[in-house]
Amino acid sequence: MSLVRLNIKGISYSQTQNGAYALILSEVDGDRKLPIVIGAFEAQSIAIALEKEIKPPRPLTHDLFKNFSDRFDIVVKQVIIHKLVDGVFYSSLICERDNIEEIIDARTSDAIALALRFHAPIFTYKNILDKAGIYLKVNPEKEEDQVEDNILLDEVVAEEIENQSSEGNYLGKTLEELHALLAQAVADEDYEAAAKIRDEISKR
Repeated sequence: MSLVRLNIKGISYSQTQNGAYALILSEVDGDRKLPIVIGAFEAQSIAIALEKEIKPPRPLTHDLFKNFSDRFDIVVKQVIIHKLVDGVFYSSLICERDNIEEIIDARTSDAIALALRFHAPIFTYKNILDKAGIYLKVNPEKEEDQVEDNILLDEVVAEEIENQSSEGNYLGKTLEELHALLAQAVADEDYEAAAKIRDEISKR
């Protein structure tokens, strides 16, 4: 079976599953997207790894795993999403130490959070992408398209809520005040607020 490389397109709050997030993976040489439902903690960990400007004051679980691996010269070479059963994705970490390769079973959300920290590529098999991959439409216009475009709609709604929240809370703040708020949010480990403040700073 041939492997297909994936990139992370983004994360959006799932309007259909309370407390869950949709991680959107995109095939490198194609237009299909692979949506994976993940929990809030894993979504936060992935988002922090994607946002280079946000540094937690203490290591999160996936950061601890990375630090532990570095200390003992263990490297995650790649992540493979190798199985899909009843809507659940199964993944493996391909690790290496002293030129000896080991395969470790992992939840897909954890595997991707670690792949980001090790700068490791993410792959899946073509048959999994054929089965679960979708094409996201840019401008859904018909009502019957709404179920098909659910992931995209969630992403748009999440972005709109974030923009409104940022504008309402931070519009009257100076850049100096925003940087102070960002530092405080990171210190308080409120990474959701930190991301919003960082977005407002970027807009300026």
